[in-house]
Amino acid sequence: MSSPAPKSPELSDKSRKYDRQIRLWGEHGQALLETASVCLVNVTAVGCETAKGLVLPGVGGFTVVDGNTVKEEDLGNNFFLDASYLGKSKALACMQLLQELNPDVNGDYVEESADYILANRPNFFDSFDLVVASSLNEQTLLLLSERLWEADVPLLYCRSLGMLGTIRLQIREHCIVETHPDNRQFDLRLEQPFDALKDHLNDTEVTSKVPWLLVMYKYLSLWQKNQEEGIPAPRNYKEKNQLRESIRKAMAKDEENYEEAIKAVNTTFGAGQIPSGLKAIFEDASCEQLSKKSNPFWIMAKALKHFVVQDNKGFLPLPGVLPDMTANTDSYITLQNIYRQQALLDADQVYEKCQDYLKQLGLPADSIDERNVRLLCREAAGLSVVRGTRIAEEYEKSCRLVPLVEDNELLGNLTAYNFALRAYERFLSECGNIPGECTVEQDIGRLKSIAGRMMSDLGMHATISDDVLHEICRYGGAEMHAVSAFIGGCAAQEVIKVITKQYKPIDNTFIYNAITTESVTLKL
Repeated sequence: MSSPAPKSPELSDKSRKYDRQIRLWGEHGQALLETASVCLVNVTAVGCETAKGLVLPGVGGFTVVDGNTVKEEDLGNNFFLDASYLGKSKALACMQLLQELNPDVNGDYVEESADYILANRPNFFDSFDLVVASSLNEQTLLLLSERLWEADVPLLYCRSLGMLGTIRLQIREHCIVETHPDNRQFDLRLEQPFDALKDHLNDTEVTSKVPWLLVMYKYLSLWQKNQEEGIPAPRNYKEKNQLRESIRKAMAKDEENYEEAIKAVNTTFGAGQIPSGLKAIFEDASCEQLSKKSNPFWIMAKALKHFVVQDNKGFLPLPGVLPDMTANTDSYITLQNIYRQQALLDADQVYEKCQDYLKQLGLPADSIDERNVRLLCREAAGLSVVRGTRIAEEYEKSCRLVPLVEDNELLGNLTAYNFALRAYERFLSECGNIPGECTVEQDIGRLKSIAGRMMSDLGMHATISDDVLHEICRYGGAEMHAVSAFIGGCAAQEVIKVITKQYKPIDNTFIYNAITTESVTLKL
């Protein structure tokens, strides 16, 4: 007997290397990651830790931008710099040591500062899928963020100072198909079965070997006959309990499918309706008014809306996914194939409508892939759109900031530290040195004056407490590797979410205090 042909060694090695993460975001997510190009601005501990979290899972390529050389003080908190690089380019050292982690990743470096690039060739950043930056003064941060906003390139800005860390994501519009909700409800459509399912449920005898769906449908049909006309499924605890009891009374000993049906009464019904998040997408101007420049997501969303409203009586496309059930193999596979076939039929209708819209817009038919339409139909209930805000808006008078300030004085909470870190960056721009690096007491006074002016510019009468400002100066610009590693790990996750277009990224600011191990996410 001949042995089977061996698998391709490249595919086998790659699958083994990235197996765990592919389980999270799939082969298609991994493909997007492997074609992405990311820029790292400034070689800091938090920046390198973020880059490490992208190189290890196999990002396509990265470019390190830093015009400085490696100094003694850089070696204490950054594992991606060592003594052999003293006096040499920081960007080169970081790039070489990061690339050692994963030879499959392409690395590059630029020995220029962000200020120089913005002044002489600002289009440099336009080719990247995302830019990660850290340790910028206020002026450079605003210039970089505005340039990237205009170019529609996402920016992830990380801060790590002493025991404090923050992450700020700036992104214009981010459309997410696969949000991976924590409590996904299976859409089984028992209360409104489609024709093929209804025929199968009515023609199959209910025994202890069939999936619990058939048990549920049998006793749901009996329950419906005793209800007022137009009530397809139990709506409250009393009605659900009636259905549970009718199943329990008919159950003989050791019938697992009956037990599973009883447990599933709470979660079986109600899926397939239009959730509020999807309704907002359907009503969005980008969905209503398509153009040649429309993101393919919005074309698919409009086709989905047409299918739901016009063709499917208000129900979403069937995902075609079944939960695990105790049953014999043949009966389960038969049921699974019925759901899958209906899911394909629904997705085909949405795809045909997408082609109609592409033709109307004068766009190529291959602008939208059939696989992407099927994926969108399967995940329709969880579709999400994140629209971000410019970082520069936080430095203008904004009504969003006022609710964050509850008292006349910002005490030692996370919001206060966020404002204090911004005051620290303004100090770098105005004074040209790091607060607390040399003359702590003098710098505390200057930092307090700058913080007061900053709060006034924002239209707020609150003040940042002296204890918080003392804390900022006491750090003297130092990064602690443990804090930078934590913030960098979190930041890398957010970058991967944006690149793979899966899971919801932060919207839009994450603040962490390592002293109290507290964190908060705010929309600024």
